[in-house]
Amino acid sequence: MNPRLALLQPYPFEKLRALFEDSGASTTLPEIRLSIGEPQHPTPEFIKRALTEALPGLASYPTTQGSAALRQAIATWIAKRYAVPLPDPEMQLLPVIGSREALFAIAQTVVDASRPGALVLCPNPFYQIYEGAALLAGATPLFLDTRAEDDFEMDFDSLPEEVWRRVQLVYLCSPANPTGKVMALAAWRRLFDLAERHGFVIASDECYSEIYGDEEMPPLGGLTAARACGRDDYAGLMVFSSLSKRSNVPGMRSGFVAGDAALVKKFLLYRTYHGSAMSPAVQAASAAAWADETHVIENRRLYRQKFAELTPLISRHLDTRLPDAGFYYWASVARYAPLTDAEFARQLKRQYNVSVLPGSFLGRAAPNGGTNPGAGYLRIALVAGLDECREAVARIGEFCKKL
Repeated sequence: MNPRLALLQPYPFEKLRALFEDSGASTTLPEIRLSIGEPQHPTPEFIKRALTEALPGLASYPTTQGSAALRQAIATWIAKRYAVPLPDPEMQLLPVIGSREALFAIAQTVVDASRPGALVLCPNPFYQIYEGAALLAGATPLFLDTRAEDDFEMDFDSLPEEVWRRVQLVYLCSPANPTGKVMALAAWRRLFDLAERHGFVIASDECYSEIYGDEEMPPLGGLTAARACGRDDYAGLMVFSSLSKRSNVPGMRSGFVAGDAALVKKFLLYRTYHGSAMSPAVQAASAAAWADETHVIENRRLYRQKFAELTPLISRHLDTRLPDAGFYYWASVARYAPLTDAEFARQLKRQYNVSVLPGSFLGRAAPNGGTNPGAGYLRIALVAGLDECREAVARIGEFCKKL
């Protein structure tokens, strides 16, 4: 048995299940789940239709590289969305079976565990796949805290040069899960400089990039930032995106990776052996989804409506703000101390049947006795419809009044 499996922590939702297991619900209110980032807006009909019409393709083995039609649809979308030259659909991108498996696989591709002290840098709090990917690739995850006092920025200059020399891979998440922070160009420039000096790969998780408030100001992405910094070949950069949030199709498991052609070539080699080929029917539906923006604009309108109405209401009881992008509130419960984030979530579920995710489940404390930067926060996903979210916020308000 791989001994590194013993290093993995339970997934946050396994922790949440255990937290709620003995909570003894004391209400007959229907459950409202705001704990998991699973989009609940309707899947567009044209995507369903494209999927079913392509079902005859199930009679053929798909290739790992995906169909030319899908790669062209993704390339066209990238060029338009990020205002960059059309990427080479043969060399600079690959379809992936959702960004989750690809984010895990990139560590297995680029980490050289034979080099002593290999490090993989992750934001903290963070998407748990980064940690598991680092550990199973034979590296040690290194966490860089993102805290309110720093406006949830990653402070790259806080790490000494001797640490950077051991870093082989940097995971970014922008817009960030869970804070909603969008990384600014200055931070990108600093990271690119460090990557050029030390030779590490940047894996930019951008699966929340299409959920934002201002139609005229989409979040900055890694490909745009690279071009702005004169890195026209995207050297050392791999950007990961997904249809799950953008198009409300989490069950399709469809996304892409794009960037450095040399890295894409190595990634394709790894994935060929890994068996990561997307179903032909899903490929056809994905190509249709990437080619349409009307449904995405409507999707953003629905989130914008929820945030506009609910932010003033929830901020009366929890310390939070509009995220730069994404669909989460990152809400502090510090005013209710000594009640912890986990106990807040447990009592809220027991008394009002609303589930939210304790922030401490998404963070790690430094091994030298530091604090968990997720502690004292809740991640609240506004993924349900407006009426259900409105009811959940009302229940949260009633619960807070009792504390």
